[in-house]
Amino acid sequence: MLGQLLVGIFISLCNIAAHAVVMTTVVRTARGATAWAHDRPRSWLPIVMVATATVLLATHVAEVFLWAATYAVLQVIPVETEAIYFAFVNYTTLGYGDILPAAEWRLLGPMAAMNGILLFGWSTAVIFEVLRHAMLLHGQTGPEPR
Repeated sequence: MLGQLLVGIFISLCNIAAHAVVMTTVVRTARGATAWAHDRPRSWLPIVMVATATVLLATHVAEVFLWAATYAVLQVIPVETEAIYFAFVNYTTLGYGDILPAAEWRLLGPMAAMNGILLFGWSTAVIFEVLRHAMLLHGQTGPEPR
């Protein structure tokens, strides 16, 4: 069990580190882009938001691929099973249950799910930060409270 925990923690930390680098870059870039497009906030905001979401999506896919590579190297799942599919199911917490990992690696699935939940939440916070900054910069604070 200790081996499973160490591997799961290591892969999670690798994903967290990668996510931190991308999130920092996304926020800085988006802030610069929204400031640069000060004269066209209505047309520029959707572009910045779509670009932000696209980068975040690509980051999550890369993180899933790291889990898939780990599953493949450790032979966590049967050879005929696609490691990428298994990694996506775990990372997104979909959990079909149609594939069972080797008994000695069963903790990696829940650890991947925990990693995915954490990183999806972080990505959601970044999306809102980019939107909040863009709206504040352009004097749009949203609907008036009732």
